[in-house]
Parts: sequence; structure tokens; C-alpha cells
Amino acid sequence: MGVRINDRVTEDGKRLEKTLRELAALEVRIGFQQRKVNKDGVDLVDIAMFNELGTVRIPSRPFLRNSVDSNSDKINAFLQTRKKGILNGESAKETLKEIGAFQKGLIQERIVEGSFTPNAEATIRKKKSATPLIDTGRMRQSVNFVIRKKGGSD
Repeated sequence: MGVRINDRVTEDGKRLEKTLRELAALEVRIGFQQRKVNKDGVDLVDIAMFNELGTVRIPSRPFLRNSVDSNSDKINAFLQTRKKGILNGESAKETLKEIGAFQKGLIQERIVEGSFTPNAEATIRKKKSATPLIDTGRMRQSVNFVIRKKGGSD
């Protein structure tokens, strides 16, 4: 006859299972979420895309990709702290808010501090600056994040 084990999940275990289920169902999207049009009638999402990927006239200035690529160690260390937070009772939404705010800050930092191809002479005359991605500061200020159900539409 075998030994009978009578085990149960603790309240902490139940809470952790619930948090993991919530994390599996949610996502955080970081970048340009709102459709904001500049004074020329161009959507800031489009301006960000033109600068990130480049166009025929605008060189690629990959501030989004570089915010991840140049900070991978910092991001991994931050995510380890979030794992500890979850184990210590942090909710799924709080965890995703912290991840969103962290990456938002990295993107904004890259916009300001990135070493990109300088603006063209015509742009410098118009903006009075050779610094790319910075004019009024509106694009940098528009970086944000949303938490939503995975697979949901924008």
C-alpha cells in the first residue's frame, strides 16, 4: 500500500496562480497609442514611423528599436525585479504598468540622447536646430503605453 499525500495549495499559491493567468491574458503596448495630429495635419504616429524606419527623404532614426537594443542588460535586470515583485504579491496590472513606464522612459531617453543623422539644411532652417526628433517635444511627450487583453484590436 502506497503512502497517501494530502496536499493543498496555499492562499499565496492561489494568488500567484491568479496573477500568472492574468499576465498570460494581458499585454502592454509601448509607443504611440493616441492619434494626435501636428500643426501640419500629420499624425504623430506617422511622424514616429517615418523617423524610425526612414523614407525617401528622411534617414532612419531608430529610436524605438535602439531603446531596446542598447538597453538589453538594463531591461533584463528590470524584468528580474518584476518577477520578484510578482512572487511578493504584486498584481499583473501593476507589473505591466511598471514595465510600460520603464520602457516609455527608455524610448523618451533615446529620442533626446540618440546620436542620429543630423537634420537636413532645409529642416534646420525651419526648426532652427540640427537635432533630429526634437522640435516642440510633442513626439517625446506622446510616447505612452496601454495595457489590454492579448489579441485585442487598437
